[in-house]
Amino acid sequence: MSKLVLAINSGSSSLKFKLFKVPSEKVITSGLFERITQKMGAFRIKTETGEVRRELPLPNHEVAVNVLTKALIEFKIVKSLDEINAVGHRVVQGGKYYNDSVEFTDEVAAMVEKLSPFAPLHNPANLTGYEAFKKILPDALHVAVFDTSYHQTMAPEDYLFPIPYEYYEKYDIRRYGAHGTSHKFIADEVTKINKGKPCNLIVCHLGNGASITAVKDGKCVATSMGFTPLGGIMMGTRTGDLDPSVFYFVSKLEDKSPEEVYDMFNKKSGMLGVSGISSDARDVENALLQGNERAKHTFDLYSRRVADYIGQYHIRLGGTDTIVFTAGIGENVPGIRKQIIDKVKDAMGIEFDDEQNSLTRGGIYGLLSTKNSKVKVYVIPTDEELMIVRDCVRIAENKKKK
Repeated sequence: MSKLVLAINSGSSSLKFKLFKVPSEKVITSGLFERITQKMGAFRIKTETGEVRRELPLPNHEVAVNVLTKALIEFKIVKSLDEINAVGHRVVQGGKYYNDSVEFTDEVAAMVEKLSPFAPLHNPANLTGYEAFKKILPDALHVAVFDTSYHQTMAPEDYLFPIPYEYYEKYDIRRYGAHGTSHKFIADEVTKINKGKPCNLIVCHLGNGASITAVKDGKCVATSMGFTPLGGIMMGTRTGDLDPSVFYFVSKLEDKSPEEVYDMFNKKSGMLGVSGISSDARDVENALLQGNERAKHTFDLYSRRVADYIGQYHIRLGGTDTIVFTAGIGENVPGIRKQIIDKVKDAMGIEFDDEQNSLTRGGIYGLLSTKNSKVKVYVIPTDEELMIVRDCVRIAENKKKK
């Protein structure tokens, strides 16, 4: 008997959703709310006759959830909300407390709130989305799927910071990583490609937020993002790894508060800060093709940071079998992929198919290495919503067994 599972990704001013039929994993509908809490919000949803777009006031997430549930019935996507058996909620920060997805209970909600200082832009929004859906779908199974849980297999040498140990003991300051749902999805897909054969894998999740993860036999051994999503490689608006003294000097020279500098490092740096053009790699690529020097510096710096992590993880894994590019930039910007691979191919024995790389964009799967390459290089589109749904199904089945 088929059932419906709703995957939710609730941001500070947005809410993405995708409704699946299981066990077939067929997508029934999907859509997005944008500009929640602003004067006028936007909503779009896919129906049998095409995509419907509306502009309407969305003062909070609860209103957005009400609009969504009414739309599901209005467009005859479901006859009754009772048809939705489970709702999976993406939660960015689970700290050291969750090494797997769990049923979203009041106790879990309290912990998500407690961990909000570790992800102030994300956890409160994730929690708000859960609370809104819990009111409207009280009988459905609600599941929290943590971005950090996949990375809990790291050893202390990989997650501790070289600061006084008391700060780890008192405040849990350590590396947590992010994008774990995506990294796990890709690791599972590579396991399928290899028919279960053990594999040393490097996953490059390159979107506006980005992270690199070293995976050995399906488990994370190291990841680039740190205590918060600010660490790791350069991103759309975030610095990535940075000499901590830069924070001190910018604060002094510009007479800025710690909050102002932290905000600048999170929202005005990365591709946007270096290029002065945009946080969107496509815009920077267009400027690069027109001869913009800062756009060239931006791509050079970005590809260098990613390549350095690939080299580091190649050693950490004791050799690499497979590299996967995924997410918005990883799936859609061949120029960046080529620059990254060009920086590591000689050391890693990669033979790269430039023509296949240039053709692989728009969310399609592709093998970018030649048959003689020592390391396979793929583009594999990520599907975090599907991973969320699979975790919901697994937890529902485990509950039945108890």
